[in-house]
Parts: sequence; C-alpha cells; structure tokens
Amino acid sequence: MIVDDEPSARTYVRLLLAEVGIATCWEAADGAKALVEFARHQPELVLLDINLRMTTGLQVLERLRRSSPGLPVIMLSSEDAAETVGEAMRLGAVDYLLKQSPKDEMLAKLRATLDALPPAPTADEKKS
Repeated sequence: MIVDDEPSARTYVRLLLAEVGIATCWEAADGAKALVEFARHQPELVLLDINLRMTTGLQVLERLRRSSPGLPVIMLSSEDAAETVGEAMRLGAVDYLLKQSPKDEMLAKLRATLDALPPAPTADEKKS
C-alpha cells in the first residue's frame, strides 16, 4: 500500500513496485484513509510518506505498529533530517527512502525489503 498526499509520488512508487513484481497495490492520500484501506486490504507492505495532511506519517506508523507489529513499513520523504529518520526507525520503520533517491537505489531497497518478507500463504493455507 502506498500512502502519499502527492498523486505523482503515488504513481511513481506504484511503477517502482510493479518493477519489483507487485501487481496489486492500494493507495491512500492521507493518514485516515490509509488506516481504513489498511484494515480493508491488510497489505503485506506499506510505503508511507512522512508529511501527510491532517495526520503525520509518524502517527500513522504508530497506529499500524499497534495493530500489526510485524508489518514492514518503509517511510518515504523528501527530507532527510537525522531526527526524523531516527524517529521513524525508533517507531519501527524497516527503511527510509528519500523520494529524490536514484531509481536504482529505490528498487534495490524495495527488493531487499521484499526478499526479507515471509512467503505469502497459499490458498489452502488461508482456508485453514
């Protein structure tokens, strides 16, 4: 799931996710919608912008951590202030991507995060 208030940023991240093999992706433009979409779809990965309207990405991260402690969340931002990065990591983000990072670097980090995920349950496992 991609959470970003900038449509162009969501589109770019969706394209990156497609390149690493993720075909199904949900989107939200603010923190409140993100929590609703998360509850509805239970995505295996969240890419979350730090600067959102109404609710900050860090506040959304805290709520996601309470409901899904093992969920991998990658923070997205155009700022790289050490304090903000540190707070995101302290709250449980698995990585922090700068939106202006080179495409190859972003893809490498996404692949590394995806490679670390446990295998998705099969249809038979979901039924049991």
